[in-house]
Amino acid sequence: MPAVLIIDDSTTNRRIYSELARQLEPNVYVETFENGTEALEWLAEQRADLIITDYKMPKMNGAELVRAVRALPHLRDVPIIVVTAYDDRKFRVASLEAGATDFLLSPVDHVEFLARSRNLLKLRRQHLLLADRAEQLEINLSAKDQLLRESREALAQVIDTVPAFISASDLDGRCVLVNAQQAASIGKVPNDLVGQPIESLIGEERGLLSRQLDQLVLRTGKAIAPREEEVVTPGGEHYIYLTNKAPLHDGAGRISGILTTSIDVTQRRQIELRLEYLANHDSLTGLPNRLLLRDHLRRELARGRRGNQSFALHFIDLDRFKAVNDAHGHHRGDQLLQDVAESLTRLLGPGLTVARLGGDEFAVLQPDINGPEDAERLAVTILRMLIGEDENSSSPRIGASIGITVAPLDGADPDDLLRNSDQAMYLAKSVGGNTVRFFAADMAPLASQRAQMESDMRDALKRREFLLHYQPLVDLRSGSVIGTEALLRWAHPQHGLLAPGAFLSLAEESGLIVPINEWVLREACRQGMAWRQAGMGDLRMAVNLSPVQFRRQKVGELVRSVIEESGFAPELLDLELTEGILIDYNETVSEQMRLLRSLGVSLSVDDFGTGYSSLNYIRNFPLQRLKIDRSFVKDLAIDPRALAIVRTIIDLGHNLNLKVLAEGVEEVCQLQTLRAEGCDEVQGYYFSRPVPAEMFVQWLAHREGGNNPTP
Repeated sequence: MPAVLIIDDSTTNRRIYSELARQLEPNVYVETFENGTEALEWLAEQRADLIITDYKMPKMNGAELVRAVRALPHLRDVPIIVVTAYDDRKFRVASLEAGATDFLLSPVDHVEFLARSRNLLKLRRQHLLLADRAEQLEINLSAKDQLLRESREALAQVIDTVPAFISASDLDGRCVLVNAQQAASIGKVPNDLVGQPIESLIGEERGLLSRQLDQLVLRTGKAIAPREEEVVTPGGEHYIYLTNKAPLHDGAGRISGILTTSIDVTQRRQIELRLEYLANHDSLTGLPNRLLLRDHLRRELARGRRGNQSFALHFIDLDRFKAVNDAHGHHRGDQLLQDVAESLTRLLGPGLTVARLGGDEFAVLQPDINGPEDAERLAVTILRMLIGEDENSSSPRIGASIGITVAPLDGADPDDLLRNSDQAMYLAKSVGGNTVRFFAADMAPLASQRAQMESDMRDALKRREFLLHYQPLVDLRSGSVIGTEALLRWAHPQHGLLAPGAFLSLAEESGLIVPINEWVLREACRQGMAWRQAGMGDLRMAVNLSPVQFRRQKVGELVRSVIEESGFAPELLDLELTEGILIDYNETVSEQMRLLRSLGVSLSVDDFGTGYSSLNYIRNFPLQRLKIDRSFVKDLAIDPRALAIVRTIIDLGHNLNLKVLAEGVEEVCQLQTLRAEGCDEVQGYYFSRPVPAEMFVQWLAHREGGNNPTP
């Protein structure tokens, strides 16, 4: 099993890095130390496959530790990652000179941590494999001449079959060995390249860099730690390789050449980049989403603590956006959101972060302000641009309400800043919109409204104001209805029928989501059993679960109780989980997952791609289905980016033996594209809106009677 060593004087960092390291591969062994001295004592007798160390530590800094590790013969080639801050360039240089392999910037990005660590472990395994095989072959070389020739042939076969580019050059930079795989990459055979300069193999530009690195190996007599290099072929194709260089010695122990090994990590890197992009960007506008904005806020807060800088967060909500949607349709509304995103980006330039938080809400992170006056000037400029005061401007003409919070005065946490700027925005909207307001601690009206809504929700449970609507799930291959999703609605006595978006976030914040979702589960199973007894067949019932339930309730026990009471077949119950449930992995969640699977229910990931999409949690949990979020389906037939994202999710699901369901299907062209891409199941307005139970029965009877549209 691979051994990962973590050295950091921070207990919190050691715990976080340890949890991430255990996600790299199955059976990873992790050892942690709070200083370099302890780690070196352990390494004197033990081996490690990857070392991750902080730079600033007591007793011994990161560069000193790297230098000491490189002095140990059995650890000369072990990959070492040094964690430094953004402004620690001199520390990174010192670590590089000492022999560090790679760097991570603090605070550490989890996706980058996993990607870089996996690549280094892969190269480490390849290096050990080659070293082991070379050692075995070297032993055989001491036999008779015949065995010597056979061993050389075996070594050549091994080198040719290893899934890597392997070459060796002499002291003058001429090729003395090229394996078949690398020769084939340029349309040659190995013998064509022996004796040729290295440039004939990898080109002039890479050849120059390769010779410089060879000189470094010759000067130090040591291998160079693996490095990532991007290569563009003459045909314009892009590849990413992990490349390692090590000295070759003759019989007298003198360096006679340089061995270069490169592994193609392009596909894995592309998948990681795609998933990272999905997790951090809004699919409609391409702007950073709430998750990435939080990360930028954390970094600005950390930078402010070091340098006493202030920054402003602008929360922008478009005025009258609903009227645009209602009057001109969602397509015009989406175009307006894209225009706003483009105009904001063009107006503010690269120095400021522009993000879309969802719906018609945007945010702007303005760093390095001298005071609230700077923030107000920028907000007024944004308002004027959105209003379209310049008649010759191509900017969208729509008003906005802007709430501003200033850090660190108004908060020292990203969520606090987002919440406070949101409250300031609501104040701006409440006075008629098209204006700017700063956050103030005494913003009571909004809090009062939220308190009233919470009180109404508590009464709604007692007065049975909640109800379920049902939307059909359709098998793409057969065209048959295979189930339905139960969707919550609130028949509010003053505001009419409310969709979940109007109250669900407050329900989760207040904890009321627990009794509400328990009612949803019981009612959905009761209805599903009633339909089955009425002869409607085995319809799958999909029910959403909330992360709050997993934190406050024994979900597995609840589901078992509901199944027993209703008599509903567990194999027909599909529980839809958000990515937040799966990412907040702990032993309690794991235990509940095992219990749910033992009951026979199926588990799906809802709105896949809009949160922190991670291959790791998909692999760790017993899932059956991925649901593609409607935001990716909406522009499927007209936006190549949306098609690429959907195709990636479908391929990912099928490679992991999961079914893939696309929601939000409204047009036949979307349906045809999804079928062509191999999607398994769909739902959306093309078939039916979510409707009450009795209307769903009528719709299904009408469809089965032969009057349904052909998908």
